[in-house]
Amino acid sequence: MQMQYNVSLKPYNTFGIDVLAKCFAKFNSVEVLEQLLNQIKNEDFSKKLFLGGGSNILFTKNYDGCILKNELKGIEIIQENENHIYLKVAAGEVWHELVMYCVENNFNGIENLSLIPGNVGASPMQNIGAYGIETKDIFHSLEAYHIEEKKMVSFNNADCEFGYRESIFKKQLKDQFVILNVTFKLSKQANFQISYGAIEQELANMGVKELSNKAIAQAVINIRSSKLPNPKLIGNAGSFFKNPTVDETVMQSLLNSFPSIPHFVNKKSSVEYKIPAAWLIEQCGWKGYRNNDAGCHINQPLVLVNYGNASGNEIFESAG
Repeated sequence: MQMQYNVSLKPYNTFGIDVLAKCFAKFNSVEVLEQLLNQIKNEDFSKKLFLGGGSNILFTKNYDGCILKNELKGIEIIQENENHIYLKVAAGEVWHELVMYCVENNFNGIENLSLIPGNVGASPMQNIGAYGIETKDIFHSLEAYHIEEKKMVSFNNADCEFGYRESIFKKQLKDQFVILNVTFKLSKQANFQISYGAIEQELANMGVKELSNKAIAQAVINIRSSKLPNPKLIGNAGSFFKNPTVDETVMQSLLNSFPSIPHFVNKKSSVEYKIPAAWLIEQCGWKGYRNNDAGCHINQPLVLVNYGNASGNEIFESAG
């Protein structure tokens, strides 16, 4: 793939921030990736950034280095048994398109993660999640390229050290690897999760009589579409904030002051509670806030938006 110079990154980030990359290239194979890394080294660029769907990044200034966009493609069944399908998916595949592929083929377990922006490679890095399901729940393994050692390394579920929107790739191994593909373990059996959020109510509104992964996926799409802006129409990166977690003492204190505060038990700990960040933001009067073209979405306080020509710094200031 050919290296380009002084390239606008506006088409490559879902916030639609118009900044320049000193150099930019796409790779669709490990061989091309290695060639580009060698070229970057030969041209003495000290900085490099790997980009997927651009839905988990906010540019606040021009990037004085090289952007390498992951465009690895491919979906294949590598193993199956009576109960499970093991699906190996290239990191450059669009996440929602993968979910729809699984739904159409009746591969269960991923349907709650419909309409999440971004590409497959970001799913284990972020441990993306929605409506009671996280990547770790369907994750089997991944292959990643070690940038300095120039070799492929495999990671299983435990290796990734998944946490709430966290993984080892955001901590100890940050900037050391390029995720190339992810293998998901999906079920052939119906084991649906519909108790979280408004899924049950939406299924009822849809008149669903027989539960299926397709119905659940459509319910999630309906809910998300009603609350979350389409990045193609309004610049955003989906939910920007994480739900805070507090211990039992703090939770009781909050309930004493705000008896109606929504909360739920952290699945990992019976003595910790998550509080919806959206509720907290709304209580502060920030839902629908707008300053020039930067703001907080009118229907979903978790989402920061670019209404047109906001700068990255304006979005960042809104986050504070």
